Amino acid sequence: RVPTEGMNYPHFLLLSPFWMAEFQEKLRLQHETSMHAELEKLLMTAKGTEQEISRKDFEGFKKIFHRFLQVKGPSINWEKINKPPEDLIRPYDKIKAQGLPDSVAASLNKLVVVKLNGGLGTSMGCKGPKSVISVRNENTFLDLTVHQIEHLNKTFNVDVPLVLMNSFNTDEDTKKILQKYTHHRVHIHTFNQSRYPRINKESLLPVAKDLGMHGDQADVWYPPGHGDIYASFYNSGLLDKLIAEGKEYIFVSNIDNLGATVDLFILNHLMSQPKDKRCEFVMEVTDKTRADVKGGTLIQYDDKLRLLEIAQVPKAHVDEFKSVTKFKIFNTNNLWISLGAIKRLQEQNAMDLEIIVNPKTLDGGLNVIQLETAVGAAIKAFDNALGVNVPRSRFLPVKTSSDLLLVMSNLYSLDAGSLTMSKKREFPSTPHVKLGSSFTKVQDFLTRFESIPDMLELDHLTVSGDVTFGKNVSLKGTVIIIANHGDRIDIPAGAVLENKIVSGNLRILDH
Repeated sequence: RVPTEGMNYPHFLLLSPFWMAEFQEKLRLQHETSMHAELEKLLMTAKGTEQEISRKDFEGFKKIFHRFLQVKGPSINWEKINKPPEDLIRPYDKIKAQGLPDSVAASLNKLVVVKLNGGLGTSMGCKGPKSVISVRNENTFLDLTVHQIEHLNKTFNVDVPLVLMNSFNTDEDTKKILQKYTHHRVHIHTFNQSRYPRINKESLLPVAKDLGMHGDQADVWYPPGHGDIYASFYNSGLLDKLIAEGKEYIFVSNIDNLGATVDLFILNHLMSQPKDKRCEFVMEVTDKTRADVKGGTLIQYDDKLRLLEIAQVPKAHVDEFKSVTKFKIFNTNNLWISLGAIKRLQEQNAMDLEIIVNPKTLDGGLNVIQLETAVGAAIKAFDNALGVNVPRSRFLPVKTSSDLLLVMSNLYSLDAGSLTMSKKREFPSTPHVKLGSSFTKVQDFLTRFESIPDMLELDHLTVSGDVTFGKNVSLKGTVIIIANHGDRIDIPAGAVLENKIVSGNLRILDH
């Protein structure tokens, strides 16, 4: 429509597409120049060796910020999404059927276990790293991990090291705790995730005023998601050190996934391929249930395997993404990755991970954004990448107190740091447990159970309100316990609840 006399059009509407593009390019350059100037100012406030570390971090941040300014709209064209070909998602049973060689020691000696240990326990009401929450018989996530790897090293007489990727939130506390493992048969290394500045949503400039992290500066920095593992592992010098020691693969997983143990069959599959056809990246996926609708899935896109996360899905297709029929599998974040390939791709700057823009509101009400990436998104950059559809037992994350109840119960038995479903349970599926807000904090959760109930025959448990459990309670079938506001329900010691709904008020008083 051509502007006519007397109509008051804003200037930018009169710009042709060419001028518009040029205007946007100038704006982008301006944002980038301003950001670089602010980062230099921040570096000038560094103390001691801080400047060198922060400079490396900021180099990575500049790259992600540059790409963030370039992105227009969703990074995925929905019409181009295809189901992955069958040969690129292998059933675990087929890999297991290949068996194991007489000696797995040679393969194990080429393996490194990496645990993502950047998260705090705040969502479960705990201070400090999440990995030091007790999950079973006084053992923490970290204890269980060390026991698993020590057991491997002793059983096969090998040296599988453990590497922890910490964040600035967890590093100091973790290093103190690691001293207790000095006499265990496992070499433990750590490296730190990058520290990136949160960005003011309006000005697109850092909120930080200096490199400090105390007082009002505490929440102006963030660790940029686990996709940062490639750059920070490489920058730390640890990647080169492990390659020099003859290590070839890392097995990466979240430290709170208690199902993520070293699997000898997957390791053997990787090691038995001819050198020129080596699979550089394996992503363990498992069948989706209604509880996993938000999990990332594997797709075929531009003839490559690619991870599709819910954040990349156009709004109109979110329901389709969540459907269990179209996208049947999801990423467990248990990954097997070639060390040599990480080094090659890092040096070629060829990872190109999709950016996740995570909006946050700081305590003072300031809206900020943080730019993150996911470790699994790199699958498209590696050669001969594969998905392996593993049993659900390899995905046992503890994100909430409901998960904690499951892993503390007699549903699982503990052997050498590994949890396995009890043989006494007749069906392999895990019960669906939903504990209300009174159980959110681990401390509150523990005071509400005198002992963990027998749950071997449980299918579904919902608990809401002020509820406590006495000793030796047994829960079977579907159990729903609801204490309304102001009411309290004490489940008596020794009670057996089978297919029951309990509501109202039930107090048991000592006399």
